Amino acid sequence: MYEAVIGLEVHLQLATRTKAFCGCSTEFGKAPNSQACQVCLGFPGTLPVLNRTALDLAIKVGLALNCNIQEQTKFDRKNYFYPDLPKNYQISQYDLPLARNGFLDIYLEDGSRRIGIRRVHLEEDAGKLIHRQDKSLVDFNRAGIPLLEIVSEPDINSPEEAYEYLGELKKILEYLEVSDCDMEKGSLRCDANISLRQKGTNGLGVKSELKNMNSFKAVKDALGFEITRQSGALAAGEALVQETRLWDEKKGETFSMRTKEEAQDYRYFPEPDLPLFVIDKDKIASIKSTIPALPREMMQRLEEYGLSRYESGVLVNFKQDAEFAGRCFDIYPSENKKTLINFLIGPLLSEANSRGCMMSELGITPEGLIELLSLLDEGKISNLVAKAVLSEMIGTKKPAAEIIAKKNLTQISDAAELEGIIKDVIKENQKSADDFRAGKSNALMFLVGQVMKKSGGKANPKAVQEILREKLKE
Repeated sequence: MYEAVIGLEVHLQLATRTKAFCGCSTEFGKAPNSQACQVCLGFPGTLPVLNRTALDLAIKVGLALNCNIQEQTKFDRKNYFYPDLPKNYQISQYDLPLARNGFLDIYLEDGSRRIGIRRVHLEEDAGKLIHRQDKSLVDFNRAGIPLLEIVSEPDINSPEEAYEYLGELKKILEYLEVSDCDMEKGSLRCDANISLRQKGTNGLGVKSELKNMNSFKAVKDALGFEITRQSGALAAGEALVQETRLWDEKKGETFSMRTKEEAQDYRYFPEPDLPLFVIDKDKIASIKSTIPALPREMMQRLEEYGLSRYESGVLVNFKQDAEFAGRCFDIYPSENKKTLINFLIGPLLSEANSRGCMMSELGITPEGLIELLSLLDEGKISNLVAKAVLSEMIGTKKPAAEIIAKKNLTQISDAAELEGIIKDVIKENQKSADDFRAGKSNALMFLVGQVMKKSGGKANPKAVQEILREKLKE
């Protein structure tokens, strides 16, 4: 029986206006080669200057991932030759990375697991190759873009764990607002290293590095394929080779690209044009003070209001939604938060999903939502009406009370008025009335639904049930 040993390398484009070592713009989507200068193209005699914002954002990420920020850090030249690398080397970090020895907790059905973070370091991106049928073109706009490489320990043992790790990491990065994390734009990329070993042993097998995965699902699928491929080869007595493999999305399989380089193949040496950087404790403390409440902390806060782990997990997917929900719970007057919980993860989330936006972008303030739910709690409107009013509030940006008053949607609780509607419903649905009298309790809820429909959703459901039971006994 084999066990997978997986380590992930995430490359994150930092949200800076200019590149890592020059003043060129990082704006996405500009004309090819319109954002490149002598520095990022490696012209002789040019000198790199470190982007201060990139350094600050990198420290922020390192702290959020529980890393030790190094007092001294330096940059190195990673030498390799490729058409989209104009200098024939990449400014990266080797033996003195910015941050080390952190961790990230992931939560699975059978409990939590702690995944170690080996290192977090800064580097510059290469350019982009564009392949045509008869030629290849190079766009150097990406060359020099500031990247943060986040390298996990090989603590991940399944594609599912890798998927959860990436999802949790992405949420943290979005909460920190250090990147847009847009995988379609290349702002977030992931490579995976995977090997197999006999279950119960501590050794490491021959690993493959997987590239060309443009989504977390692709990472999960590629790892699943590799586990099948490698275990099949080992069972057949075949020798695995250390290599880089590319994921083919259409075929659902990996294929060999090249044998894997080792560190010595890159001929690392210290970047001669950049000094040793000393990061003092005051700078670290100052950056630490800017870190907001992160997803797990927000989940714990929401769970204190009575939400399940699943419910709180849904609400913290986006920072703005978590903050919106937190404000709602803070000002909701009732100690029983069930109505609010049901509306947040029910109608409100549904409205957001149908519009392709976040809940916080629907145009409803926490105060506006609580006004609507207070009217529901007070019995002035039904649940059905509340949902309809919510939708209209989003469309018109009008307050709940105005919509309810204008459309006369106040809940009907007057017994005499309800009795008239109920008599008509019983008369029109005699079979269901007979079924209830014969002991079929589900028939009552059908009749309640018919009363609600006939009243335009304004009837008080509780009162309707009571009156129906009385009338059906007659």
